[in-house]
Amino acid sequence: MDFEWWHWIVLGLGLVLAELAVPAFFVIWFGLGALLVGLALLLAPGLGATAQMALWVLASLAMVVLWFRVFKRGDYKTRIGQSDGDTIGEIGLMARAAKPFERGRVRFQKPLLGSEEWECVVDEPIAAGERVRVVSVEGSFLKVSRL
Repeated sequence: MDFEWWHWIVLGLGLVLAELAVPAFFVIWFGLGALLVGLALLLAPGLGATAQMALWVLASLAMVVLWFRVFKRGDYKTRIGQSDGDTIGEIGLMARAAKPFERGRVRFQKPLLGSEEWECVVDEPIAAGERVRVVSVEGSFLKVSRL
């Protein structure tokens, strides 16, 4: 079966519209590849079926690679768990006493990593109301020590 240029255009539009039903932002590249083959076949009607399929696969894969490598950089990704530099050294007030192997709570004047109060762990007992300094971030807890 030989494909006409309009077959590729219809397939491309169908795949682009299918992206609305499957919001993965992945099907669209195959639709755009089919549209590209339709345009190429319109300009060069002598392309065989094998060349059309190869062009579709190569164009689609090239667009996927371009999307993930060039246009969709991961620079905006969250930095959760990597905020040690901004957090270490901050001073807070113990809201709930803490002992080694027992969590306490520390309150900060300004929100720290999005919250004013944090669960904390300590190496030595610290009473409520004492001022403490953040030593490290250990998972979802802050490790604090007495000033």
